[in-house]
Amino acid sequence: MPADSFNYAKFGGIHSVAAAVIFAIIYIPLAILYIIYSIRRPTYVLIVLALFCTIRVTAFAIRAALAGSTSAGENENLFIAEQILYTTGFFGVLYSAYTLVLDRDQLTGQADVTCGPLDLITRITRNRHLIRLVLVIAIVLGIIGATKTISGTSSSEISTGQTMRRASTYIFLVVTILLVLRTIILTIHQSSTSFDDSMELSASQRPMGNPAFGARHGIYILVVISLLLLVREVFYAATTASTNASHQAKANNETYFYPLAALTEFLAVVMFAVPGLVPSKAELEMQAYSAKV
Repeated sequence: MPADSFNYAKFGGIHSVAAAVIFAIIYIPLAILYIIYSIRRPTYVLIVLALFCTIRVTAFAIRAALAGSTSAGENENLFIAEQILYTTGFFGVLYSAYTLVLDRDQLTGQADVTCGPLDLITRITRNRHLIRLVLVIAIVLGIIGATKTISGTSSSEISTGQTMRRASTYIFLVVTILLVLRTIILTIHQSSTSFDDSMELSASQRPMGNPAFGARHGIYILVVISLLLLVREVFYAATTASTNASHQAKANNETYFYPLAALTEFLAVVMFAVPGLVPSKAELEMQAYSAKV
């Protein structure tokens, strides 16, 4: 791939300055909001979401620079940085959603009642450390794959990079499907238990009614979040991970990218901010203690 006067931004389908600027701007208040939330109620989900929004602001700011400046568009390192930031950032929202579903499932006090191979699958999908490890592998493959695809000096190196990016995309897709599965399991658990998921702890550590919308209707919000993330990953699986050149080109087409990838994950992140959706550490610790008694 020639380095002289080659516009990587145009090659990557980055053309719209306005769209990139808009997304960078709308993520700023979300980043501030989640930073405040994570300080007031420090939980893994809120902290990671704050980091995710910050990464997205940076990624879209770089994307705007790539689209608006010829010199920036011809900067290979800047283009690679944008690709890496965008790829790694998805880990934050996907794992936050997965963690939140498991946390709310924990609050129901219900165990997965299955047998045979299905029992093994549900145990695996409950293992947070394993899911996190799998996502880290997807990130590493995506970073190396993007770097090789963009800066590869031989056809074999570029081909290897494309294969690694496909593998990364499919891993993200599988984990997103598992997220949908865990959300379905959570729905079943909540419908079969008398546990009131609208309970939270007061300052005196005694349960009190939580009128917040997210506490009362959290399962519906999680279903929407899961489906939004699934739409995003199906889009990438059908384009980036495709061996068909015309399908691959659609991944870089902003007409498809912004509504099917950028907008879907933004809407998902917005929904995490619904009051009462993310349980506090105190609530989770109380439920864990109750389960032992």
